[in-house]
Parts: sequence; structure tokens; C-alpha cells
Amino acid sequence: MNAFVSIGMLAARYGRTLLIAGLLVGIFVPRLALLMKDWLPELVAMLLFLGAFRIGPYNALAAFRNMTSALGIVLIFQLLLPVIFVSLLLMAGFKGSVLIASLALMLSAPSISGSPNLTIMTGHDPAPALQLLVVGTALMPLTFFPTFWLLPDLGSTELVIRAAFRLLLVIAAATGVAFFLRWMFLKHPDERAMKAIDGYSALALGIMVIGLMSSVGPTLFGDPAKFTLWLGIAFLANFGLQIVVWFGLRHKIQSSQQVPASIIAGNRNIALYLVGLPASVTDPLLLFIGCYQIPMFMTPLLLRRMYAKD
Repeated sequence: MNAFVSIGMLAARYGRTLLIAGLLVGIFVPRLALLMKDWLPELVAMLLFLGAFRIGPYNALAAFRNMTSALGIVLIFQLLLPVIFVSLLLMAGFKGSVLIASLALMLSAPSISGSPNLTIMTGHDPAPALQLLVVGTALMPLTFFPTFWLLPDLGSTELVIRAAFRLLLVIAAATGVAFFLRWMFLKHPDERAMKAIDGYSALALGIMVIGLMSSVGPTLFGDPAKFTLWLGIAFLANFGLQIVVWFGLRHKIQSSQQVPASIIAGNRNIALYLVGLPASVTDPLLLFIGCYQIPMFMTPLLLRRMYAKD
């Protein structure tokens, strides 16, 4: 057990290095990226498990107390924004676009599991981010229905229902097993145990990122202009949402929620769709999903000054 904890703590110490290494390996070793791509659904489920294991059942229950404000933010982010976005584009005559589908799915996705860590890195309390993460993930199988209904190119109603069922099943299974094991064997983890869990999460994410880069490397070397365009779109979507929400929510919500809400607005767990949708739907989205990881990992570095405490 001590060796297991020590390995996790070592991975936590070099967590950022592991993530950057995953990005680089995924880009410059395309054969490995293609191999890891086939394991993306399982890796996404593993990350869900590790995230739930870190949170634990007691913190999860606490997240649902006094959640009126968090529920409102989640419904705006995951339901209202994507519906408005898709409706406006359809009214303007745009449809059948990979770009529209990518952005719509990103907007309807919940927070990434690392949002509390990103909040800590910017010098703020992670508790509101944890609450938004738990509530958003729990509601995801319901909130993405309207977006899929407005985008029939993503699949039939039957496909949407099956995708929602698979998502619900994976989320329930991963979190249920994680909460049970946490309750049975690690009710009161110390700081070393928590760091070890963070380390294994970083390791799993670094491995998953290799697969997420499966479309990025070939595009970067085969069509650099296309790669630059999609990377710019990913930065604009991620950082643009964070900046707009940061300035737009000033004095409108509790100050403790402003930073977490802003971070979560741009950093969404679009990879969750990989466990619910068939490869025929998700494969065209992998270039955007891969590019999207880059601004996600750079949020604490490039936006830290904006989020700095007064």
C-alpha cells in the first residue's frame, strides 16, 4: 500500500509534466495515438471513477445541499447556452457542420473533473467548483437532450436515447463503485492519500490525452493551416467563454462562485460523449476535442492574472 501511495504522490508531483508529455506523445507518435484512441471510452470511465473516488460520497452529498445557485448556473451553461447557440445558427441557415456539432456538444457538456484543481491553481476556494462539477455531471444525461434534438445530423431520436442511457449507466456505475470503495476503505483520507489519488488521475489523463490527439498530429503535419484554424477556434471557445462569464457575472452571483463558474464555462468535459456516442459520430469531432485540450491545460498559466484576487 505504501508503494502504491508513493507512486501516486510521485505522479502528482509531476502532474503537469505528465499532461504535457501526453500532449506531445499524442502529436508526435501518431501510431500510438491511434492505438490509444480505441481505448478512449474506457479511459473516460476510469477518469470518472477516479474523480468520484477523490470526491467521496460525503462531499458529493454536501454538493447537493443549498445548490439553488449552482443548479441555475448548470442549467444556463449546459442547457440554455447550447440551445440558444444552435437555434441561432439554424435560423441563420447553418447546419450539418462539424464545427457547429463540436461547439454545441462542448457547450452542453459538464465541467471537467479537474475544475476544482484549476480553481486551486488560480488561488481560490475549490468547493464551489466541486459543487458545479457534481451537479453538472449528474444532470448531463438530461441536459443534452434538447441540443441533440436540434442537431438531427448527430443521429436519430433512438440514437440519442441510447446515448443518454449509456451515459447514465457509465456515470452511475463509475461513481457508484468509486463511492462504495471510498466509503469502505478510505473514509478519512490524509493529505498523502489525496495527493496519490490526484497523481493517478493525472497519469490516467496523460494517457487519455494521447488518444485524444489522434487527429491532431496527422492534421498538424499534413495540413498545418487547418490545424491552426481549429486550434484558434478551441482557444476562442475556451478562453472566450471564461472571459465573457468572468466579466459578465461580476456582482451578479456570489463572489466565491465567480472564478469557478468562469473556469467551468470554458472547460467542459466533452470527452464524456465518447462513452455514449458511436465512433461514427465522435470521430469527426476528435480534431476539435484534441485541440481543445491545449487551452484547457493552459488556463492556470494564461488566465491566472485575470483570476487573481483583488
